[in-house]
Amino acid sequence: MKCKNLKGCPFFNDTMADMPSTAEMFKKSYCLDDPSECARYIVSNKLGKEYVPDNLFPNQHDRAQKLIQEN
Repeated sequence: MKCKNLKGCPFFNDTMADMPSTAEMFKKSYCLDDPSECARYIVSNKLGKEYVPDNLFPNQHDRAQKLIQEN
């Protein structure tokens, strides 16, 4: 299942240009296979897209939970 936020996601759209193989691994795992496990997706669903920092990585679950708790 593809993430519903792909089009506007700065992470998916080459935020990690200097780490292409890592970016591709993240994109496959989180953006294309299971977006419900993506920290960015979780924050977006709980708080709204405007609360998702551009530098939040899909695997930063602890940071996502902290953002949710703070807002």
